[in-house]
Formats: sequence, structure tokens, C-alpha cells
Amino acid sequence: MTQKTPSLQMNEAQLMTFMREVFHQVADEFEVEHVADNEITVRLLVTEKHLRPGGTVSGPSMFALADVCAYLGTLAMIGPKALAVTTNCSIDFMRKPAANTDLIAKGRLLKLGKQLAVSDVLVYSDGLDKPVARASLTYAIPPK
Repeated sequence: MTQKTPSLQMNEAQLMTFMREVFHQVADEFEVEHVADNEITVRLLVTEKHLRPGGTVSGPSMFALADVCAYLGTLAMIGPKALAVTTNCSIDFMRKPAANTDLIAKGRLLKLGKQLAVSDVLVYSDGLDKPVARASLTYAIPPK
């Protein structure tokens, strides 16, 4: 018996529309740049509120970007399910982000099951080759 491989359910525009409807408080901080089967790129539009002393992007802002990236990457494959929730996250902050520069998260959906989705996210400062953070996230998928 062959298992059906899920295909893309939401594109960039649909994901951004969903964010504006469900998470209007923060939707304008993020921009979905690319989405394909099991991969997504999301930009954090860095402003002063994302900075910590010293002018660099704060850890909580990097976490938020990784979390939004994994969330939208999961929804891209399962459709608009607002109640998908983070059940686990581990994040490594590897180097200081560039000052006052957007961050870009590149997410890969590693496993999509009936109840859980596991993603890996690399976070970059725009224009730098090496990642500033890496996160592993698991999402619980609401029952049908």
C-alpha cells in the first residue's frame, strides 16, 4: 500500500492573508517570500521593537520568526488550521545578528504525520551566509 504524499495547500499570498485574519497583531512584521512542498522562507521585517541593547535583534524576536516559519510551513501543507500549536521547540543562537537588518528564516518540514509535524528552521541575517540561529520545532495538528 502506497501512502499519499501531501502537496502544497496554501501559497504565499494565502498564507499572508491567513496571518492578517488570524494573527493581525503581528502579521505585518512578517513576509512569506517563498513556499513549496515542505519548504518555506519567511522574513522578519526588523524594526526598533525587535532590538535588544547593543542594537542587535533580540532572542525572543528570532524565536518568534522561527516559530512563525514552522507554523506557516506546516499550514502550507495541511491548509488553514489556526489551532495547530507548538508542542516543542529547541533553538540554538549561534552568532550575533547584524544590527538593524531583517532576518530570514528558511524552514523545512521534516515529517508530517496525522497528529504532529516536525520542522527544522535556519535563521539568517539578510546578506550573511552563515545562520545566526537554528531551531527544531514540533507542531500538534488539530483533529479533523
